[in-house]
Amino acid sequence: MNNVKHEVLEWVQAILITLVIFLIYNFFFATTTVYNTSMYPTLVEKDMLFMVKLGKIEQGDIISFKSELTLSKSDYESLNVIQKLLHKEGERKNLIKRVIAGPNDSIEIENGVVKVNGVVIDEPYISTPTNKNVALQTVPEGKYFVMGDNRSVSYDSRDLGFISQDDIIGKVIFRFMPLNKIGNVN
Repeated sequence: MNNVKHEVLEWVQAILITLVIFLIYNFFFATTTVYNTSMYPTLVEKDMLFMVKLGKIEQGDIISFKSELTLSKSDYESLNVIQKLLHKEGERKNLIKRVIAGPNDSIEIENGVVKVNGVVIDEPYISTPTNKNVALQTVPEGKYFVMGDNRSVSYDSRDLGFISQDDIIGKVIFRFMPLNKIGNVN
């Protein structure tokens, strides 16, 4: 009888430890998968990313956020079995973009030149020239201006407007799949 009681306690302890680890992971960290080419060449389709949910978001950071776009039937059908368990048709789509300007920064895009606070920013990471002009404006408090690295195909703040800090899921810090590309993302 004492042996059974000891074994039950070990099981309860293992379950509680697993639950605590799960809760800590879900509070501080998240993962996501790249589904399109808007961040090419930095990120490509099927890259799996590790994100941190807390911390300061700065210019140049790559973030995932909930957009106003919704997951269509064809989007849902393209997901793998595990992803289908985590998502449902019609829910808000997560996008991955680079932060170009943050709260209280000014942003202007004219003839492919991106200026933040009046200064042309260096963007060695982009794969296609910046299209679509954006008139000079100030990013409101609690908002961000984001763009993809593959500017000609990216659906971003040039189309969606500013991204609310409340919609940000996390900041991308590490690629864990595919195995041959494991490492920091910058």
